[in-house]
Amino acid sequence: MVSKTKLPIDDQLFDKLNEAILFVRRNGDIIRGNSAALTLLNADLSMKKSVYEFLDFELLKPRNESHLLMAIKNQDDKLAEVKSVFMDDGTCCLIIREVFPDEKTNELKKYIDHNPGAGSEGVVMSEGISILDCDQSFADMFGYTVAEIKQRGLKELIDEQSFQQLSDQCETTGKTNELTGVRSDSSTFNFEMMQYPYHHHGKIVRLAAIKDITNQIENEKRIEYMAYYDELTDLPNRNFFYKVLKEAINEAELLHEMLAVYFVDLNYFKEINDTLGYNFGDQLLKACGERMKSFLNTDTFLARMSGDEFLILQRRPENQESVNLFADAMIDAFEKPIKINGYEIFISISIGISIYPENGTSANELIKHADSAMYVIKEKQGSHYNIFESSISENFKAMLTMETELRQALKHGQFELHYQPQKSLSSNKIVGMEALLRWKHPVKAYIPPDEFIGLAEKTGLIIDIGDWVLREACRQNKLWQDKGYQPVSVSVNLSAKQFYQRGLVEKVKDVLRETGLNAKYLELEITETMAMTNEDNIMDTMHRLRQLGVKVSIDDFGTGYSSFKYLSVFPVTKLKIDKMFINENPSQNQAIVKSIIHMSHSLDMKVIAEGVETIDQLKFLMKEKCDEMQGFYFSKPLPPEKLTKLFQAEYQSLK
Repeated sequence: MVSKTKLPIDDQLFDKLNEAILFVRRNGDIIRGNSAALTLLNADLSMKKSVYEFLDFELLKPRNESHLLMAIKNQDDKLAEVKSVFMDDGTCCLIIREVFPDEKTNELKKYIDHNPGAGSEGVVMSEGISILDCDQSFADMFGYTVAEIKQRGLKELIDEQSFQQLSDQCETTGKTNELTGVRSDSSTFNFEMMQYPYHHHGKIVRLAAIKDITNQIENEKRIEYMAYYDELTDLPNRNFFYKVLKEAINEAELLHEMLAVYFVDLNYFKEINDTLGYNFGDQLLKACGERMKSFLNTDTFLARMSGDEFLILQRRPENQESVNLFADAMIDAFEKPIKINGYEIFISISIGISIYPENGTSANELIKHADSAMYVIKEKQGSHYNIFESSISENFKAMLTMETELRQALKHGQFELHYQPQKSLSSNKIVGMEALLRWKHPVKAYIPPDEFIGLAEKTGLIIDIGDWVLREACRQNKLWQDKGYQPVSVSVNLSAKQFYQRGLVEKVKDVLRETGLNAKYLELEITETMAMTNEDNIMDTMHRLRQLGVKVSIDDFGTGYSSFKYLSVFPVTKLKIDKMFINENPSQNQAIVKSIIHMSHSLDMKVIAEGVETIDQLKFLMKEKCDEMQGFYFSKPLPPEKLTKLFQAEYQSLK
């Protein structure tokens, strides 16, 4: 007889419910069932019965609540949806509903139809890894016929990770999984699967619907990419860097570790963009990004900040010396030219560095301070790095102090010109000299130009200082000529701001008139970068200077990005080969020097090599018919009184 155990439901209501309900003990003994349950299970409960005679109750016991599809035993594969709830006293309530495969298929179809991201769709029935049946849409999705699909296992249709995910959830009902499918041609696609596993004679049969969500996944990835990556260089962007840096700071705080942030700026990038075009500039940015990737490892992270600026995070540097070595290595990497469309670009970099926790404890502080440290050295020639100082205001105070001292130096005559003689390699005579600025500070003695020229550029003082240099060089040269020494040219370096200023040609004309120096004995040197920037204005200024009789030369040739085509139309009289090609990697650079000499002669230009320090360098230049040289092998830069003695010695030798 069925037990009369008190149940948590009214007896009359229980018998009138349309849903089939059974109450059973944990050992499987049926306590009570309503009429709907007895009819569905075809059970006679006048005798003591066990639920194991009708259902695989063991599958429901591991969880307090379960929802499974399973076969009703001994009823010709009748399928039931069973919900089970175990109560505190160990009694289990089973709610049973008969379902049909077509009914569940329709439910799956309805799920697909209401999904806005759905692509193609299909239905499949499987047992273990074997496919029992599928529709044509499912087969088409994988590139097979229905017959071919049935001969294959699920493991052949999805990747290993997806198969493991599916296996882990073999008894989960109504859950969707995102999986990766493998087509017949081995290509992959993303799909979503909603499955209803049910138990049939001790075996698990899955009825599942899948839909192609490849486009949806690609769109999501695209949105994520745009949020965290730079499309041009394919590097992480500032947002991603900020996120990673915040996480690194949290970890460094817990482990008491050091971090370094490097703010890298490409020098003269704007000039390259303006001269060679934005497409060229984009290629250069990508190439620089690729070069910086060589520094990536498990402890570094690289991102593009914006424009020509990049960020590098270094985790766990041992000390400040290792930070310095890392910066030096980056600078060394950019000593080699970058080849783009037949151009060899020598790009220099400025690196600002901030260190956690000394220079900041937040991502914003570290990035800002690295940027500030970079700004301090941005105007210096060539590649440099600078570590942020804890009190940035002190740096600005020092800059303001130096600016005041620069103005005083100009007012009180603290500037001097030293002259480095230039020698003809054919006649062995002095044929020119380069005027080089020196600041004799009343307290600090001589201050190197690279410590104040950048500040002079920023403040605009370079115009007044440059005017003094031009006038003094012309005055001194005319003075030597008036004393009877052999007339030679004096070369004066012009900064970008000087060369681009309005009225430059008129200013030069006035200085020549005031000093009485013949224009043919003045040579103005501009950098390769300046020559290639703002081409129309540069060309006009050069032509007007040449009409005065003033010579124009290109300084530090080979370190920038000049085009031989431009050189052929510019009214340039001389190229100065950068000392880097003379002093470094002689075997490698000799071919470059040869090319520059031969190219210049073909364009009717003279060539002068600077930085000549050894007899071997001199012999090589003479062999290649270089026109002139300057360097320590012949003479270092000299103050006027010492150069006068050199002129006197040469004058006596000619008598």
